[in-house]
Amino acid sequence: MSAPVLLLDVMGTLVHDPFYVEVPRFFGTPLRQLVVRKHPSAWERFERGEIDEAELATTFFADGTVLDVDGLKAAMHEAYRLLPGIEALLGDLAAAGVAMHVLSNYPRWYRLIEDKLQLSRWVQWSFVSCETGVRKPDPQAYAHAHTRLGVAPRSCVFVDDREDNCEAARASGMQALVFTDAQALRSALRGLGIAGA
Repeated sequence: MSAPVLLLDVMGTLVHDPFYVEVPRFFGTPLRQLVVRKHPSAWERFERGEIDEAELATTFFADGTVLDVDGLKAAMHEAYRLLPGIEALLGDLAAAGVAMHVLSNYPRWYRLIEDKLQLSRWVQWSFVSCETGVRKPDPQAYAHAHTRLGVAPRSCVFVDDREDNCEAARASGMQALVFTDAQALRSALRGLGIAGA
């Protein structure tokens, strides 16, 4: 079998996800109320690249309230930060020559993450849903990744903080690890014999 390729989720796995604290704070509303107010599919369509920022602004809220796109982007940019221990882990893996690619659900705002954190120092932004047009846990998200990389599914180790996404990766033939923290991930990767962990 070829050397394992790591396919990494970003939000909640490598980078702090502002959706749960900073985004509700920006809107001045509790998370539960925000979830009720927002359109059930607009953000997912934005993540698949089906709508642009202008359409997101008019569809984000189910009642038609116009979204302050620039304000939200600024709040999210301010909140992005690497999770504890991730920088050291990615650095060690990269130094050991481990191939790492993003496999993540996110809109074109992933460029804001790159602007602030420069994840591309270690990980290639290869499979972001806004570019591929497919979101996890759709089986096509995983098939697209291993096919484009030219590797068998069993050669891929997928890491995500969501169990449903990991279950879908396993169903596709990949190995999958549910992220809890950087130290646990390092130990799990070491258990798989991945260099640098």
